[in-house]
Amino acid sequence: MTGTLVSSQIAEPYAQALMSLAQDRNLTDYFGDELRALANLMAQSSELSGLITNPVVADAQKKGVLQQIMGDCDPALRHFLMLLVDKRRIIFLAAIIEEYLNLLRALKQIALAEVTVCQAPTGSQREAIENKVRSFTNAQGVELKITIDPSILGGVIIRVGSQVLDASLQGQLRRIGIQLNA
Repeated sequence: MTGTLVSSQIAEPYAQALMSLAQDRNLTDYFGDELRALANLMAQSSELSGLITNPVVADAQKKGVLQQIMGDCDPALRHFLMLLVDKRRIIFLAAIIEEYLNLLRALKQIALAEVTVCQAPTGSQREAIENKVRSFTNAQGVELKITIDPSILGGVIIRVGSQVLDASLQGQLRRIGIQLNA
């Protein structure tokens, strides 16, 4: 828990500075897309994530890898990433990206919904989930983070912040069991 608190205390000012830079250049969405892609790449490749966050790896090597990955991205974003390497804050990159995306969602009035389903939702199911989230959050937009979990048997579990809507078959069976035992 302490590591998360320290990470948050370090990540937040960097994310706010990056958001300020993005707003000055009118590139908030662009930075969000680039950072989301980088975060996804790091999540998919433990080798990449380990290389970037390993304090033993030379800064020049980290910079080279980041420059290759980021390619033709905006120079200000690339410079920000190089600054993180120079200041030895690159180990907090995932937390900084997460915090930036939170700031972007707040700016755009977009709710992040963590959705658990037993199988990948169809287009109409995604739309129904988005409409449900929009109705109980009053958000302008909805971003879904979908997790597939066959153990819920059917239905959906939606988490938005501290709110949870459990419409899963597993949840219904649990509630019926509780009622029968009462």
